[in-house]
Amino acid sequence: MATLYFLLHCLGLLLGGAGLLATLLPLLRQTAWWVRVCDFPRLQIVAGLLLSVLLLVAVPGSALPAAYWPALLTGLLAAVVYQASRIWPYTPWHRKQVQDSQRPAADPNHLSLLVTNVLMYNRDASRCLGVIREQRPDIVLAVETDEWWLSQLGHLAQEYPHTCHAPLPNTYGMLVFSRLPLLAKEIQFILDPGIPSFHGRVRLPSGVEANLHFVHPKPPAPQESKTSTRRDAELLLVGRAIQAHDGPTIVAGDLNDVAWSHTSELFRRLARLLDPRVGRGLLPTFHADYKLLRWPLDHVFHSAHFRLQDLKRLPHIGSDHFPIYIRLSYEPQGWQTQEAELEAPDAEDRLEAREKIAEAATETVED
Repeated sequence: MATLYFLLHCLGLLLGGAGLLATLLPLLRQTAWWVRVCDFPRLQIVAGLLLSVLLLVAVPGSALPAAYWPALLTGLLAAVVYQASRIWPYTPWHRKQVQDSQRPAADPNHLSLLVTNVLMYNRDASRCLGVIREQRPDIVLAVETDEWWLSQLGHLAQEYPHTCHAPLPNTYGMLVFSRLPLLAKEIQFILDPGIPSFHGRVRLPSGVEANLHFVHPKPPAPQESKTSTRRDAELLLVGRAIQAHDGPTIVAGDLNDVAWSHTSELFRRLARLLDPRVGRGLLPTFHADYKLLRWPLDHVFHSAHFRLQDLKRLPHIGSDHFPIYIRLSYEPQGWQTQEAELEAPDAEDRLEAREKIAEAATETVED
């Protein structure tokens, strides 16, 4: 039995050490992929830290000298508190950042959007089409779409006549279908010739025009990008573009980043956008096949001109991502109330954004 207790204590130390390392590494603000991936599984890190504390406290005996216990337990509990504080805003118990809309469903100032990463190698388009037809959004954004996916989703053009497509075989293709008129629509390749993004405006039935920015940057991963530099810079360049206008704005897509990361928060401060997830729940969209390894990678951020009518994660479509659906209501009379929820960027934020963008330009040249 003593051997079992010793092994359990060793497991507790291993979990605790890994949890502390995963908590401390992102504070370095380094862009290496193995540092930045620690931003993602904060909920899982909390679970590992709590299990570590339980094993170290509840199991008799010790695999560590008694003199180290106070510092170790203090560090583990401090890490739990810090990680939980980063997740806390994305729970139903936090105050909502975006107010609920009380307007009727048929209001001409409503706009609905469905965002789906289809997984390019997924060849079952029927489930994706079924979800789209069930939800009947005004706009469909589909990423990881190649020519095969364009052929399958192209039938949507009968109901969604306003389109803008960039199908690619590299898992970064993008298709946009809209019932509503798309104005000044454009596919841009901001930093990488293989990574498209959509930029334009949509005209609501009421006549109001809203700016749209749809993005899908590369994730920090060894098989994709060794650093998060270009991902971060692409988001910040979009944020800089949004600063140039004060109109209603929506940013959506698979950002390959979580909302609580430093870069996502910096982007939202620069662009002055709200996150409808705050106060409503995580709504994790990746990984669809593993319940214990999920975090929110697919996002919709918007300006304070909108309130929320509906937000939900949709059923599995055979991809590694769940689709997400949002219905927004243009209510500019509530702009000042929601504007108070925004944290304005300071001089340090602007300097950091400039440095990250310059670093990405240098990295692009070197590659």
